[in-house]
Amino acid sequence: MEMESHTLDKLDLQLLSALEVDGRASFSRIGTVLGVSDQTIARRYRRLCAEAGLRVVAVRDAERLGQDQWMLRLRCIPDSATVIADALAKRPDTYWIGLGSGGTEIVCMTRPRHPGDHDDLLLGKLPRTPSVVEIRAQQLLHRFYGGPTGWMRKFRALDDERVAALTPRLDPGAAAGAVAGAVAGTVAGAVGAAVGPARIDPEDEPLLAVLERDGRATYPELQKATGRSESAVKRRLAALLASGAVYIDVEYHSEFLGYPLAAVLWITTTPSALHAVGEALATHEEVAFASATAGPSQIVVTAVARGTADLYRYLSGPLGRLEGVQHVEATPFLRRVKQLTYQRGGR
Repeated sequence: MEMESHTLDKLDLQLLSALEVDGRASFSRIGTVLGVSDQTIARRYRRLCAEAGLRVVAVRDAERLGQDQWMLRLRCIPDSATVIADALAKRPDTYWIGLGSGGTEIVCMTRPRHPGDHDDLLLGKLPRTPSVVEIRAQQLLHRFYGGPTGWMRKFRALDDERVAALTPRLDPGAAAGAVAGAVAGTVAGAVGAAVGPARIDPEDEPLLAVLERDGRATYPELQKATGRSESAVKRRLAALLASGAVYIDVEYHSEFLGYPLAAVLWITTTPSALHAVGEALATHEEVAFASATAGPSQIVVTAVARGTADLYRYLSGPLGRLEGVQHVEATPFLRRVKQLTYQRGGR
């Protein structure tokens, strides 16, 4: 299936796909692969940032770092959910926040950065919020799709040759010590060679603070923020990316691609079918994220659709036909408050 959009043209979609492959690729490199000038790529990039909410940011991979991740469902009294969602969105450890259930429910992913953050949020702040009448927290156990694997690649805006040309190559000298036994090859291959959990050191925080605001920050900008030499910054960033501790991700408003509806699906399966169902969901073009969870449901999915009719066709068709699926609860988002970064008045 090829991506269709009434707002973006083929080059826009190819640029988004290229940034998913390598968010730090230069405009000249992307232009060479796509067969256009770097000035054209720069203009398209600026327009996508202004009109489609495009942001390129660094993300800490909690799964690779061995850190807990949680999906929260908060039921709120009417007229309070927006205020609470905005407050959650301002926290650096929250992602993918949406309002559902007629505006009385908040769905939120949280990735505590420090051991006490989870207890502070779930045992401290939220229970003391009078407007929150129910809290459900499900720990994420195993990611089937999402994270470093972006949704755009499912629509094949780029052929395999262009994807290979854009895939960053690992400098084994720069990433020495970050990946056990790694040799020159793709970042994806290096991540697979990693032994044990990845690691972020305290001295990496100034570097990541800049990249979490702008994943395309230049090396001179990173050098200024960290006080390290440019060569040291390059080596450390290469090591972080190679180990999988950090990846460069893109966010954008999917309605500009013709997919305005997002929904969280809470799926119950038989225990023996859990992994097979998760692996099958990862291949569905509607699925942007899928993970096994601990709690009332065994799998949580973020699905993206063109509208309610398409969502129904997915629920009753590809999802409904999966052997082992026993129950599905769908929570369509009325509004998306936060993806990776918080912007007041978000969609």
